[in-house]
Order: sequence, then structure tokens, then C-alpha cells
Amino acid sequence: MYKKLLGQTAVYGLSSVLVRIFPFIIAPIVTSFFGPAASSPFVDWYSIAGVITVLLTHGMETSFFRFAQEENIDKKTLISTCSVSIISIGLIYLILGYVFRYQLAQAFETPDQVNFLVIFLFILSLDAFATIPSAILRLQGKPFKYMLSKVAGSSIYFLLVLFFIKWLPKHPEGIFGFKYNPDFGIGYVFVANLIQSIITLLIVGKEFFSFSFSKFDFNLWKKIMNYSWPVMIAGLAGIVNQTLDRQFLKYLLPEEEARHQIGVYGAVYKIATFITVFRQAYQLGIEPYFFSSFKNKDSHKTYAVLMDIFVICSCIIYMGLMVNLQWISEKYLGNPLYYEGIKIIPFVMLGALFLGIYLNLSIWYKLSDQTRVGLYISIIGACITILINFLFIPQYGYWASAMAALITFTSMMVISYIWGQKQYPIHYNTGKIVMYLAFTITFSLLSFYEFRTNYLIGNLFLILFLCLVAFKEKAIISKILKKA
Repeated sequence: MYKKLLGQTAVYGLSSVLVRIFPFIIAPIVTSFFGPAASSPFVDWYSIAGVITVLLTHGMETSFFRFAQEENIDKKTLISTCSVSIISIGLIYLILGYVFRYQLAQAFETPDQVNFLVIFLFILSLDAFATIPSAILRLQGKPFKYMLSKVAGSSIYFLLVLFFIKWLPKHPEGIFGFKYNPDFGIGYVFVANLIQSIITLLIVGKEFFSFSFSKFDFNLWKKIMNYSWPVMIAGLAGIVNQTLDRQFLKYLLPEEEARHQIGVYGAVYKIATFITVFRQAYQLGIEPYFFSSFKNKDSHKTYAVLMDIFVICSCIIYMGLMVNLQWISEKYLGNPLYYEGIKIIPFVMLGALFLGIYLNLSIWYKLSDQTRVGLYISIIGACITILINFLFIPQYGYWASAMAALITFTSMMVISYIWGQKQYPIHYNTGKIVMYLAFTITFSLLSFYEFRTNYLIGNLFLILFLCLVAFKEKAIISKILKKA
């Protein structure tokens, strides 16, 4: 079972790494070509992408996995009901967004970016349409086709960004009839993203057209929505916690300062991608298993072991980045205009690590059909985020945003653990997990603040931590090696 789970996670992980690695590589291309102010529209618009995506999908992906385990529900009916719901909302969003594009651009204080807004509308609609087809692939255990759907589009995205930003400006006479337009600038990245979304949807076309309007079941939809609306609201609150701080920067700082800080903050935030990628890969591989196995008598023991594995891997990634953070950041960012933001990266990454633990803990209220708990916890987190950003951004800028994220995700993690142990107890190895986190944070911050450019000492800390893990986990490592 572990072999299957970790194998699927590895495939999903590879797809997540490849999908994320292209934007990760693209970011320094953008930062080297555009300054913080010029790149800020890209960071700005995509900071609200999560909010719109949650509304367009309205919890249907999680609900799809949950209700797919019900033997009395026809799978074709379930697919059609979920798909029609997303497609209907997506088309309404697309039509209304286009009709009121000028008013929306004005409301977001970006009246000169209407073209970007229109492209953005289509990108998010197409991505939403691919949600259930991608979920079908995961449910059916087809990680390789899932990987193809993600990687092919991302590869084209990467190549198009190179073409538009790196190659085209060097040829004033144009390439293949295309000439670089400096006024469009960062908009080329939006165009590349749109083409990526089209390709992804085409690859999952068979799964996309597996629905039927005649199979839409209104009664089933009401039942699904009763389960999914708290997931959706929790998702909205979660996005407020993760990305909406860019909007606070825009509205709470003077215009020029806001553009600069959004650009810097968005660029350095990308360094946390490695932790985010592992978290997403884990969730993609493990989430279907959680829902299919929760009736097994030993499932709680399995959840505890999987949490150990997740925390250990996350700690290793965090420390590996931290002990080499200075040179990684400078090489990655490229443009010295962004270096000022390096000091917030340890806190941003630690927040991402705690968010991953919270998302793993949250399985208890999904399995017990208490999705409203996720809503409450996320709202608490959103209130913390909003309050800290609102009070402290005018004085501390993106430092306030970084610390707000860390405090928020720490609070959500602790609340979910305490609440879960009372309502749906899973006996996690809490003492061991706290020990790993304590060693990770101590070694990492000591390396960053005292030995930032002494990479030998920093990596010795990492080796010591790996030795600790090998000693504490020798039993499970031995089993894995025997199975291999």
C-alpha cells in the first residue's frame, strides 16, 4: 500500500515539479528583463487568481472524490453533475467579465491593463473546465496521463515565454512574422499562459466530454453543494491567507512604492516553490486514498505514519534551502533590485511548511463530513491575515505580509490539531514531529543568521539532521529498503 501511494505521489510529484519548475525558471527571466514595477501586473493579477478559481470550481473537486466512494451514486451522473456545475459557472463568469471588463479594470486600479484582464478571464475559465477531467484521471489511477496534461502545457508555456521575452526582442525585424511590442511587455507572459491552458484542456478532452447535460441530477447537485460550499468558503479564506496580501500592498501603499514592493515580494515568494511543490504532490497522490480507506480499521495508524513522512520530507526541503539560501536567492533572482527581499524568505517558507501540516491535519473534518470546521478555521486565519496586513503594511510593507502569513498558518495548524483530537482523534506522533520541527527551525535560522555565506557549516547542520532522521526512522527505512 505504501509502495503504491508513494509511487503515485512520485508520479504526481514529478508532474507538479515539472509544472512548477517552468514558472520557477520563468520568474528570473521576467525579473532580469523587467524591474519590480514593470513585473508587478503579473504578480498583481495572479494574486487574485486563486479567489476566482475557488469560486469557479466551488469545492467540486473535493466533493467529487468524496461522493465517488458512494456505491449508490452512478459515476456517470456524478461526473456530469459536477462538470455541468463548473462549466455553467465558468461561462457566466467569462461572459460577465468580458462585458464589464472596463469597469473591473477600473475597480482594480488597473485601467491600463484591460487586455491583460481579458486574457486572464479566459485562462481561469479554461483551467476551471479542466478540473473534473483531471480529477477523473486521479480517481481512475492514471497519473501518467495526468502528468502529460500538465507537463505538455507547461513546456509550451516555458518555450513561449523564452520566445516572447528572450528571443523576440533581439530581432527587431521579427521572427515568423511576430515583432516584439515593448508596450505589451509583461502581457506576453499572459498570452503564453493562455496557450498552456488551451493545450491542457485539449489533452484531457476525452475526460472533459465524458459528461452529459441529460445526466445532470439536481437533487445530487444540492447534496454535493451542501458538502462543498463550506469547502469553497474555506478555500476563499485560504486564498486570502496565501495570496491576497499583494492586494493589501497595492491599496495600502503609495502607487510607486506598491508596484515596487509587489514586484519584490512576488519574486522572492517563488523561492518557497519547492515546499509548495512537495505539498501539492503529496496531496494529489494521497487525497484519493484518504477518502477510499477511511473505513479501514487501521486507517488511523496509516494517517499517522503518512504525517511523519510528510513532516520529515518538508523539514529536509526547508533546511536544504535555508542552509544555501543566500546563493540560491541571488542566482535565482538575478536582478539586484530584488535582493532586498531575501531576508523575508525564511519566514515565508516556514509559513508554507506549517500550511502543509495544516492541510494534512484537515483530513479529519473532510472524512467526518464536518467541512464547516474548515470554514471556521479558515475564516479565523483570514481575520488574522487581514488584521495584521491592514495594521502594519503602511509601516512595514511586505514584512507585515510575510509575518502575517506565518502567524496565520501557525494558528490554523494548532487550532486544527486541537479540534481534530477532540472530534476525530488520530494519534499522530506529536512529540517526534515537534522535535523534528524544533531541530529544523533552530539549525536553519542559525545557519541563515550566523553562517549565511559559510555553506560548509550550514550543510553540516543538514547532514546532522539527516543522521537524526536515519536514527529515529531506521525501522521504516529498513522496511522500505527491503521492499525496494
